Amino acid sequence: MTVPTQPRLVRALGRWTMVGLVINSVIGSAAFGLPDDLVRFVGNSAPWAYVIAALGIALFMGVFAELGSQFNEAGGPYLFAREGCGRFWGIQMGWFIWLVRLTSAAANANLFVLYLGEFWPGATAAGPRLALLGLLLGGLVLANIRSVGSGARLSNFLTVAKLTPLALLILAGLLWTGVPVTQPPVAATAAGWMNAVLALLFAFGGFEAALMPLAEGKDPRRDLPFALFTGLLVIASCLLLTQIVAMRTVPNLADSARPLADAARALVGPAGAAFIAIGAMISTSGYLSAQLLGVPRQTYAMAERGDFPASLGGVHPRFRTPWISILLWGVLVLALAIYGNFIWNAIISAGARLITYGIACVALIRLRRLRPNADAFRLPAGPVIAVAGLVLCAVLVSQMSRTHAVVISLIATIGLINWLLVRRS
Repeated sequence: MTVPTQPRLVRALGRWTMVGLVINSVIGSAAFGLPDDLVRFVGNSAPWAYVIAALGIALFMGVFAELGSQFNEAGGPYLFAREGCGRFWGIQMGWFIWLVRLTSAAANANLFVLYLGEFWPGATAAGPRLALLGLLLGGLVLANIRSVGSGARLSNFLTVAKLTPLALLILAGLLWTGVPVTQPPVAATAAGWMNAVLALLFAFGGFEAALMPLAEGKDPRRDLPFALFTGLLVIASCLLLTQIVAMRTVPNLADSARPLADAARALVGPAGAAFIAIGAMISTSGYLSAQLLGVPRQTYAMAERGDFPASLGGVHPRFRTPWISILLWGVLVLALAIYGNFIWNAIISAGARLITYGIACVALIRLRRLRPNADAFRLPAGPVIAVAGLVLCAVLVSQMSRTHAVVISLIATIGLINWLLVRRS
């Protein structure tokens, strides 16, 4: 009698699909909502905040590039932490990554409905909002369950679709011949700079989701470092230039509720504002699509190794996707989007992300010792960069609010209980 075997995942993600996944996992709500916040924090020095944040995030991307190039299995940061630091830290990483991705996805779902309100004011009412969130997430869940290929194609399409309105806005802003406005002076204090960096941590974060479906990557060792750094170049350029355009065209940018829509209105009139509102909806839906392609692979990986219920490691016999994990992810994002608003979810996401970056830095140092001859991308001065990343995490963690501390302590406790329940297996 032949024992049925578990269907396996399909290696369908090529190099440029992974680049698109990195971009799609990062550019979302922050691109359309942060320019006004940055001006409030550091005034006319806001563009420099992007440069500093991009250099800081490059440290963490380098760490993840080396870690990811050593694995061709699903799980991403959870797997790196488990192999480098042990099962306890792997489970902790898994829970914190889950929290980061859940809250950031819920924030983007909320922003989708908010921008739809530009065309249909009733969209933000309780009943229509619930229905719209259900339709948005339900459609994306269905596309990703049907095949990794359809999920990847949808992610690639939405990557191009979300970059198009931003690219047109940047081009129009740089070619604009009007008189640039001058932003009111703001004293750039140390606290202001720290708040700016924390805000941009949310803006630049999310790339780690692209590391989760490595079991479906064609050549992760070669493709992942290329995808991360190419994605960072595109992302940093896009965010920096949109900030500059907004500052040149929107008077009193710090008071703007929809900064890029106001910039488009100043450049080409009301039609431009509507175009950017559509772009924001495409951007947030693309972000959600990328999350649904990446994050359920972590749940699948944790179940595969006995750290989560075995049912979450189930692969659909026809579509060959981790359908139970995808479905669970969609339901949880919907629940969190209904419960919290954009700001609440964004704040929680930024705080938890620091913990995941810190664990990854430690994992790199340990894996260098455990796997000195690994056939992998080696980050120049990797351990030194990892230590620098740890120092940066410690500095930013010291600025966390009480809300951050309470939520992080709660998640750490849940991870501890999870580890106690499975450590004997």
